[in-house]
Amino acid sequence: MAAPSRNAVGWVRTALRIWRSSQRSAAVSGGSRAALPFRCCYGRGSALDHFLGVAKQGCELPQPSPTVALHEDKQALLVALPPNMPENSRILRVAILGAPNAGKSTLSNQLLGRKVFPVSKKVHTTRCQALGVLTEEETQLVLLDTPGLISPAKQKRHNLEQSLLKDPWKSMEIADLVVVLVDVSDKWTRGQLNRQVLKCLSQFPQVPSILVMNKVDCLKQKAVLLELTTALTEGVVNGKLLRVKSTLPDSKTQKATAKPEPESPGGPERVGWPHFQEIFMLSALNQEDVETLKQYLLAQAQPGPWEFHSEVLTSQTPQEVCANIIREKLLEHLPQEVPYSVQQETRLWEQGLRGELVILQDLIVSKESHLRLLIGQSGQLISLLAQEATQDLRNVFLCEVQLRLSVKLQR
Repeated sequence: MAAPSRNAVGWVRTALRIWRSSQRSAAVSGGSRAALPFRCCYGRGSALDHFLGVAKQGCELPQPSPTVALHEDKQALLVALPPNMPENSRILRVAILGAPNAGKSTLSNQLLGRKVFPVSKKVHTTRCQALGVLTEEETQLVLLDTPGLISPAKQKRHNLEQSLLKDPWKSMEIADLVVVLVDVSDKWTRGQLNRQVLKCLSQFPQVPSILVMNKVDCLKQKAVLLELTTALTEGVVNGKLLRVKSTLPDSKTQKATAKPEPESPGGPERVGWPHFQEIFMLSALNQEDVETLKQYLLAQAQPGPWEFHSEVLTSQTPQEVCANIIREKLLEHLPQEVPYSVQQETRLWEQGLRGELVILQDLIVSKESHLRLLIGQSGQLISLLAQEATQDLRNVFLCEVQLRLSVKLQR
């Protein structure tokens, strides 16, 4: 075999230098950016790929999911486009219900493949029904990401928006399937379904439902999942009694069969729902687990016309996506009730000469103490908020973003 030419050797050395440089850059970034493997796709079976040992399989980069248009009118036109569906089109409208902070928006983002819904550890991050669209081949899933279900008394006590009460019920009216999400890492609430969720399910018993037990990676004792499954389903799944082998030391050979508890004369006083068709246990941050759920949802779709063009990712306007992402950062970095009182006002939204998106948003507070808190020492906090929001916005719009946040005191 003839030795490679000097030009070929030079190409290899150059490529290796680029690869090593990329690895060093990723390491220096301190983990803020994941190190990407060096992938060289100059063509099928290219000489450079051969020298570098890059496999032919998987050489093509995956197609990115649709994005959100930069301007409100273009996004509106995109949402209004006639669906470009095939002859054998299928559709499924999925309502995602759960208690506040169960992980509904995180799951929705993972299913969509891009972050379009705000996520925070604080409750009531999602303030109204948000719609996401996932289109794969002939199937379209319409995801209805709803606010965490709360009681009317709590809404009135904390002066929360009416949408927190109304939107989950609206979702149930149009849903073909309900995903009930339970945070099993919360030991105070995981033992029973949220009362408002149960009320919703009881009001719409004709809508098929599945149980998704989220954050199972946080459980140290996996045996707890058996007890939780029995409680949350009342021991019945898809019309069949659950039969699970107990892992408790005092009942090694016993089988536990749970039976649904009878309803009281005054109405259903249950802790679970005996009409779930299926159960999933996952971590919404684990893409492999989410993929399993996604394939199940795609399989449940029924023949019918799509609602949106395949390029639609969400029905939200770009300004709504931006405002939600900034509010997410406020919730993450401000203490207690402070972020809920911050008003947002977008003063500038335009595209620069080089295609970058330029955004100027005012954050308006009613107290001077909140103003100082939001700015932070030497402006460090407001700079951090802008930096984190900018990165998320770049990932949403797939372009360079220049975001400036200004804090003002309401007069």
